[in-house]
Amino acid sequence: MKSDNGSEYCSNDFDNYCSLNGIRRIKVTPITPQENGFSERINRKILEHARCLRLHAGLPLFLWAYCIDTAVYLINKGPSSALDGGIPKELWSGKTCNYSFLRLLGCEAFAHIDKKKKIERS
Repeated sequence: MKSDNGSEYCSNDFDNYCSLNGIRRIKVTPITPQENGFSERINRKILEHARCLRLHAGLPLFLWAYCIDTAVYLINKGPSSALDGGIPKELWSGKTCNYSFLRLLGCEAFAHIDKKKKIERS
């Protein structure tokens, strides 16, 4: 685990927890994102995906967080060169990914309300 010596990760209790659970810690200099290249690259990838999703669908800026969630979801369910084309979600869960329910972001959708839960109108 890499951290920038932020106070949230610098306590004896946290150090002990990491030691007991086999977590190796690497402390980098604060305010130097270039020392944490992998995290910076994945953050950039997520932001680029989310930006493309939002602009392509013509969604307003207030839906940005949903675009970020969608981007991360799609990245985790897509092939990764770091895994020789493997899919992170499949390797982590051991189950095959189902893509049949995916739709274009911003497409027309309808909510289904079960008849038992539907309030009768007179």
